[in-house]
Amino acid sequence: MNPIDAATSALYQQLAGITEPALWLADENITTPLPPANPAIEVVSNRHDLASALHHAGWQTTFNDFDLSAFSDGQFNSLLYRISKEKALVHHIINQSFRLLQESGALILIGDKNEGIKTFARKAAQHLGGTLREQKLAGNLWQCTLTRADNTFGKQPLDDQNYTQLRPIVAGEMHFISKPGLYGWQKIDQGSAYLVAQLPAMIKQPLPLHGSLLDLGCGFGYLTLATAGPDTQVICTDNNAAALIACRANLDLAGLQGTVLASDAGDCLNEQVDILLCNPPFHAGFSTAGDLTDKFLAATARLLNPDGIACFVVNLHIPLERKAQKWFDRVDLHSDNGHFKLITLRKPRTNR
Repeated sequence: MNPIDAATSALYQQLAGITEPALWLADENITTPLPPANPAIEVVSNRHDLASALHHAGWQTTFNDFDLSAFSDGQFNSLLYRISKEKALVHHIINQSFRLLQESGALILIGDKNEGIKTFARKAAQHLGGTLREQKLAGNLWQCTLTRADNTFGKQPLDDQNYTQLRPIVAGEMHFISKPGLYGWQKIDQGSAYLVAQLPAMIKQPLPLHGSLLDLGCGFGYLTLATAGPDTQVICTDNNAAALIACRANLDLAGLQGTVLASDAGDCLNEQVDILLCNPPFHAGFSTAGDLTDKFLAATARLLNPDGIACFVVNLHIPLERKAQKWFDRVDLHSDNGHFKLITLRKPRTNR
């Protein structure tokens, strides 16, 4: 369990005092433990693990890619948002706030000055047309409360890069579908490309792959697109709603039969697979040596056939080999290129 950071703590204090209809937008910045459920508040989260935890804690929760179209105009007296890392997403939520808020309703933004909170607040004030109240909480952390004016405002949306829309991307010779809200959505991850290039040597099998394949933490599905064929039995899982949307679209476009599932490191799966591919999301601000590493390794040991092989790519500083000794009888460093290393895991232990 992670300690609650100052921004999340400030947000939780705001949530506790709300008595009129409100909407909380929650993404990966939210840390646990979670606050007590407030029946006046609905929650939308793009993180499957967070949405599940909120639901089990009694919150009215929806898991999606911040698709707010199901909510009525003027449904909420307030919207609360600890700002995300991605500019397009922040702009998307600010744009949606005008429609969703009652007149004189409040958009409450919390974030660090280095995250652009002051700039976002200024843009939101221009969009909403009401007042802006800025409160310094601690250090560079700010809370900005903006009120919605009448309907003469809100007609000039901020540039959210058409956040909700899938779009074709060309990266080198690779054509795929992606969208904002997904890490590295406009490019091919260098670590994943390295894994694909070395995969035939790692598994002693040419591409496309045969048998059953699990793409654990699939993103938009690059590893599957680059390695699977019509005979591959494909399962793709991810924790991020945007990733699931893009991956499903890419599999359909490529004519690949496969299942795309929301899961927290494969927690919804029971079947075992022959090959597991993984580029864990350690680049996204998660702990590099703690619980997340163990979570992915434990899931891999549970989901890999006794004679199967798991192929991981991680940054050089990730202690994956050391931690994997707990879960596998055979852990091999295949290669590294000075930035990333490729590791194969075999013979999962059944008496962990």
